[in-house]
Amino acid sequence: MDFSLNEEQRHWQSEARKFSDEELRPRSLERDQIEGAFEPWDWNIIEQGSKLGFRTLAVPKAWGGPGADFVSQALVMAELARGDSAMSKAFSQNWKWSHLIASACTEDQKERFLKPFLADHRYVMGRGITEPNAGSDNRMPPEDDPKAGYRLRAERKGDEWVLNGEKCFIANGSVGSLFFVDARSNPDVNIKQGGTLFMVPRSTPGFRIGKVFNKRGWRFYQNAELIFENARVPHANVVGGVGTGSVKAGKGDTTGGDIFGDLELAANALGVCDDACQLAMSFAKSHKRAGKYLMEHQLVQLKLNEMYALTEALRSYVMRVAWQHDHQEHSANAGLVMNWSTDVIQRVTRLNMEVHGAEGCMMVARVDKLVRDAMVWTHLAGDTVQRIKILKRLDKKAPASGASGD
Repeated sequence: MDFSLNEEQRHWQSEARKFSDEELRPRSLERDQIEGAFEPWDWNIIEQGSKLGFRTLAVPKAWGGPGADFVSQALVMAELARGDSAMSKAFSQNWKWSHLIASACTEDQKERFLKPFLADHRYVMGRGITEPNAGSDNRMPPEDDPKAGYRLRAERKGDEWVLNGEKCFIANGSVGSLFFVDARSNPDVNIKQGGTLFMVPRSTPGFRIGKVFNKRGWRFYQNAELIFENARVPHANVVGGVGTGSVKAGKGDTTGGDIFGDLELAANALGVCDDACQLAMSFAKSHKRAGKYLMEHQLVQLKLNEMYALTEALRSYVMRVAWQHDHQEHSANAGLVMNWSTDVIQRVTRLNMEVHGAEGCMMVARVDKLVRDAMVWTHLAGDTVQRIKILKRLDKKAPASGASGD
């Protein structure tokens, strides 16, 4: 397994590092401190990054995109997250859905949605699955309960589908141009058989944006309600067929949903940990307590040692999973590294705050921001359902009783 980077991978890492240092990090704390839910957003940041290829990174070269491999995506994600985790996610949220269009959608859908995405630096996308009464059960719905999971209704009316209901906490919700929306096309069976995935442009009649959520962490990143009131969506906007269960829509997709989404969060966490380690080391070398630098105190040394060890272990795991994806070796590792990244990012950012002492608890401190950003992982990457879901994958791959594993 060769982890040395090729020329293209080094290029993307270098470009992302420069953009992160020069554009994201200088604005990070400032945007975080702005009051309001929508106000921290800044289109100029998105446009600048888009011109460098960070919004369209996963679009195949055949369609005019950079066509970056998984290793490059992980490198870019980590470098951008080192500057600002939420800003990094605002870019990467587009990678899985633009690649889904390119790999799993019809030629007509590619023409109507992928080309505009490539042409407009302000074109961002999101996925609408979570609802006020349907969150964790969307990830692991009971096979025998047709009522579990999302409830947004989709009824066929000729060449259109009429959607009614709402989604909440949707990524890029207040700024998105296109949303992939999960709806029930058959309410009498569970969502794996009765769910359908629709592409819903922002301009769709009967569709509007509701409340924008004001979060403690990831304040730049936009999460909002999507409201459907007899929203009329063309049948031509169905992804992968009616009743395909939506999550598995499109047999040709290799990055939508679990495969890239898991790696995305782990690589983002890696960037935050890199930032935390650098902050802690710099502070320990420049501040004194009890007449000597913090770096000379054994307790601080032990905290720094743990921070760096966890971060480097996470880096190895992230790059291994990215390498496996590029070599078509998909396994439960993607889910495991996502789960574990929750434990690592929250531990490392907490240790960083401990190293900084009272200074780290101030709202104006970047140290505090990293802790608040890390809280998001509990919901997205490390909750109980996410961990049980990965365990079920492992159980399917486990050797029979008495057999030895490798």
